[in-house]
Amino acid sequence: MNDRRPSVVVVGGGLAGLAAGVEAADRGAAVTLLERRPRLGGATWSFEHRGISYDNGQHVFMRCCEAYLRFLERIGSAGDVRLQSRLEVAVLCPGGPVGAIRRTRGPAPLHLLAAVATYPHLPRRRRPAVMRAALALRRLDPDDAALDRSTFGEWLAARGQDAATIEAFWDLIVLPTVNVPAAEASLKLAAMVFGTGLLSRSDAADIGWATVPLSVLHGGAARRTLEAAGGEVRTGAAVRGVRAGASGRPAVELDGELIEAGAVVVAVPHEAAGGLLPPGTVAGQERLGDLGTSPIVNVHLVYDRAVTELPMAAGTRSDVEFVFDHTTAAGLDDGRQCLTISLSAAKRHIGRRSADLVEHFGAEMARLLPAAAGARITESMVTRERAATFVGAPGTHALRAGARTALGGVFLAGAWCDTGWPATMEGAVRSGVEAGRLAVESAAAAPPAPGTGVRGEAVAA
Repeated sequence: MNDRRPSVVVVGGGLAGLAAGVEAADRGAAVTLLERRPRLGGATWSFEHRGISYDNGQHVFMRCCEAYLRFLERIGSAGDVRLQSRLEVAVLCPGGPVGAIRRTRGPAPLHLLAAVATYPHLPRRRRPAVMRAALALRRLDPDDAALDRSTFGEWLAARGQDAATIEAFWDLIVLPTVNVPAAEASLKLAAMVFGTGLLSRSDAADIGWATVPLSVLHGGAARRTLEAAGGEVRTGAAVRGVRAGASGRPAVELDGELIEAGAVVVAVPHEAAGGLLPPGTVAGQERLGDLGTSPIVNVHLVYDRAVTELPMAAGTRSDVEFVFDHTTAAGLDDGRQCLTISLSAAKRHIGRRSADLVEHFGAEMARLLPAAAGARITESMVTRERAATFVGAPGTHALRAGARTALGGVFLAGAWCDTGWPATMEGAVRSGVEAGRLAVESAAAAPPAPGTGVRGEAVAA
């Protein structure tokens, strides 16, 4: 039976591809989503080991991540996340007091004034300078391309922030959001993170995270949504290239198969995108690799008892950056507690043996949480994303591509694309939604496909 709907093929089943597919389906397109791996979700996925569910990494969002929250609502997952009613992050220090970054009900930026003024991990004499720097940061325009020439660390140093202050305060925010420390981060991206997430409105930085495994939250829910809309989802489908087809419509080449469509969304990592497309399809295509990659490592520790009541915490003067209580999502209800330690920009950890990481971070947790010192680790797991994000360093802005390409009917999506955001779930969804919209508009204007369906001819092996 001939499907008269405009046809859209999405290459890639990560968050950007899923968002593009759902957006295209909602706009009336017949969607085919192709993912080379046996699972959906891209860098957000889960697995089970010995009856415990682990996420590949601890992913969080903020209340200002409006596109991501709309996506969760659309795929029926909004009830499977926890969102703080008010920002509060405990900051632990070995042998020291427990600090906190929390907001008051006052307007931005005054909502963080009390948190900085009483923050115990900064000397009192340093706190006024931090407040002045925050106000100066608020005045920067994240759309100013000139900010991409400097590092955030250079900007902070010029405003009296020493290395200890940057480590104890500024890196707590920039490291997990840009996936590089302040010393390496683009000032443009840092200005966007702080301006949008912390200083624009008082509730913007309230933090949320999944209460179910990520594969349930994203991949499973989005698949059901696409299939309910009449879309086709194919995993284990390795795309070899995207090019102009014989009819002038874009064509997607797989092993032994060619699919023509009204439009194609290429939603794959930047290091793979260039190789799927003909030369000259993307401005600066030969330089996409210069965006680089930054790894993330997560160390999951299951204790024989509860060792903390904190849902999440940051660490300072410790190798622990952030730790999350993953017990509910792990499926544990036997009194044990699963804590996930998230390590951003983890170049120094990525090559270490799992056993060494478990031993080291077990000891670090004992330094931060006295109850952990007396508990036994019954299970452990280390997960690694070697190319978790692009490197958000100066020069990044010019390398990030827009959604449109020089190949008619072909569009790009991904957290690496030019969204203005760092490589986050929000950036991925924003990019996917835009690409999905453009793809449907293009497909609706495309000439009809030859034959009676979107499938084209077989390709000789």
